[in-house]
Amino acid sequence: MTGDHCAFLYNEEFPKYYFGENHPWQPHRDWKTRELLEGMGIFGDHAIIYKTQPATEQDLLMVHSQQHIDFVKKRCQSGGGLLDRGDTPATETLYEGSLAAVGATLDGVEGIVNGRFLHAFNPAGGLHHARSECSSGFCVFNDIAVAVRALQRRFKKERVAIIDIDGHHGDGTQSVFYKEKILTVSLHHLSSGFYPGTGNTRETGEGYGKGYAINVPLPFRTGDGTYLKAYREIVMTALDEYRPDMIIHQFGVDAHFSDPLVGLGLTTHAYESIAKMTHDAAHRLCNGQYMVVGGGGYNLEAVPRCWAIMFCTISGVYPKDMKAFEALHDKQGMPEPEEVPGEVDETIRRLKAEALPLIK
Repeated sequence: MTGDHCAFLYNEEFPKYYFGENHPWQPHRDWKTRELLEGMGIFGDHAIIYKTQPATEQDLLMVHSQQHIDFVKKRCQSGGGLLDRGDTPATETLYEGSLAAVGATLDGVEGIVNGRFLHAFNPAGGLHHARSECSSGFCVFNDIAVAVRALQRRFKKERVAIIDIDGHHGDGTQSVFYKEKILTVSLHHLSSGFYPGTGNTRETGEGYGKGYAINVPLPFRTGDGTYLKAYREIVMTALDEYRPDMIIHQFGVDAHFSDPLVGLGLTTHAYESIAKMTHDAAHRLCNGQYMVVGGGGYNLEAVPRCWAIMFCTISGVYPKDMKAFEALHDKQGMPEPEEVPGEVDETIRRLKAEALPLIK
């Protein structure tokens, strides 16, 4: 195995990250994505399937408190109750599933640093709402934050960029690194009453971290063109200024126009462009070291298509019959309200004036 591979990460315990049959988060998104890729003949010389190990409690302790870990274990052993204030129920298998999800992201970044592969995708990761002291928003432990701590402590990587395109603000990840020079950039829907209610442009970090938290709040039904303009002008500029050692990309796809929980307006074509831009930036800035994790996405037909498109794009491996790839794409989208481009242009202007100049 050489370092030019792109790895699709899996663990047999991913399905244990399960909240129940009526919950929006369904882990079979993961194997559905793998099934799509296998059906197109993607895996082989340059795109591989790589089995990962679960995280240990010591791994979790790099970010999470012992009290929080013990609370989750106890609730899951009892098989009932909530892990947060309302939408993250404990189930008997959830703790083991959480260790599998975190462990895959850890194995991914460590495999990249060690040259086992160049890029990796963990569909079970992206648990960006979990904070050091608590679970939140379907996220038990924060695999992204644990992976960054491992990069800092085990590999002396000081400049890690976290790009978050989930439709919800990456509040947990931001909270862990808010006073550090770890770049967090989140593009998300923000409106009155929308979860988690954070992520406005004034949240830019504190102390040593001042300027390293960048938030791009987006109005209802923001579409492909407007979103990609913000991505190019804010995310790409931030990455060029920061010059990371590695990019970790939270690739939640609940900003898709069909998603039942978010209300943004992206199509699969936007996700292909986002993957291409970020992949190219990784090769330009950090020797191609690029870790992608999953996240939100609650239309269970759209999520595997979006992730399969992303994986083909970052691996550079496409089906022999390109019609199979083209069939993954949306045939139509949703009209964008006429006021949206102007609102997003104002956000871009504000961030260029007040946030981007702070990055050093």
